[in-house]
Amino acid sequence: MSDKSLSEIAAKMRDIDIAMLSTHTDGGAIAGRPMSNNGEVDYDGDSYYFTWEKSRMVDDIRRNPKVGLSFQGKKAFMVAVEGEADVIKDKAVFKKHWTKDLDDWFKDGVDTKGLVLIKVSAVRAHYWDGEDEGEVKLTGTKRRH
Repeated sequence: MSDKSLSEIAAKMRDIDIAMLSTHTDGGAIAGRPMSNNGEVDYDGDSYYFTWEKSRMVDDIRRNPKVGLSFQGKKAFMVAVEGEADVIKDKAVFKKHWTKDLDDWFKDGVDTKGLVLIKVSAVRAHYWDGEDEGEVKLTGTKRRH
């Protein structure tokens, strides 16, 4: 087991577009769904995902903000993140995280009715890189948008 820095892990995560976001349902089950990182992410412990406010995922987060993210990269590189999620409705924050590819999903851009941004602030990230594995603890939960 070795200790990589967050920047070393982030460099390997750069090419991962899809994360699996897991929440706790009202019945206690764990529900996972794929979410796009939009391929332009420099991971710093925060992840951002656009979705619809009236989704089960948003309901789950509002009830219990503890979530999990899993990423699978090239070869045997994987990362599991434990974090806390916030639901953001601020259009100024939307603009900071918007990419042109999102126009395919949300036709009116940041003005799309019912649009929200989920921010996941990592508490810890466990990684596997072949036979190497380790954990990075992050102390800055609820960091600024």
